[in-house]
Amino acid sequence: MDKTQYTKLAKAWDYTEEHARELEPADIAEARAAADMAGLMQGPAAQAQLLGLLVRLTHASSVIAVGTASLVETMRLVAALDGSGQLTAVDSTAQGITLIRKAFTQLQDTIDTSLRAVNAPASVFLPRLNANDYDLIVVAGDAQNYAATYHQASRLLRQHGVIVFTNALALDCASGGVVDAADRSERAVAMRELIAAVEEDDAFETALTPDGTGMLIAIKR
Repeated sequence: MDKTQYTKLAKAWDYTEEHARELEPADIAEARAAADMAGLMQGPAAQAQLLGLLVRLTHASSVIAVGTASLVETMRLVAALDGSGQLTAVDSTAQGITLIRKAFTQLQDTIDTSLRAVNAPASVFLPRLNANDYDLIVVAGDAQNYAATYHQASRLLRQHGVIVFTNALALDCASGGVVDAADRSERAVAMRELIAAVEEDDAFETALTPDGTGMLIAIKR
């Protein structure tokens, strides 16, 4: 792939992200603005849109969202459940869980989806959940969320359940993330190890995509 093609790919990312922002529902756009104002920067709009589509493609009715103030992604997942099912949001930060709980309170009166927001590290809370009970798990936020959730994923997911690791390429790293072999930062190293572990795990079939800031998608065999 030559330099011109790479330039076109960068423009394509910008185009799809701007397009997704334009299509973002008003309540989600408002939630994004509120989170950004609070200093809690949200993930790409196109990524959140794709996560919502995955809920529908997998016919998920039971979803876990593990993140760090991942308000936009969580709201997209709730919307995709179309007023039914259940969603559990797990966030270890007080500021993040406050935003999510506020959003859930506003939504609860208008939908029948069971919403639960838990302020706890993934490593502490996920082992308490019932096995083989979830269709979809989405992971975002702090690096420690990823390994902790992966270690519980095979137990928690039903057969053919899906786990999605967002920002799998660690592009928020100052040195370039996973795509820069010279980046040995904690997050870049953690994500390289995660990708290798999931891809080598016979319990899952995987695909690594450049969507958003990189998504590792794995389906339980």
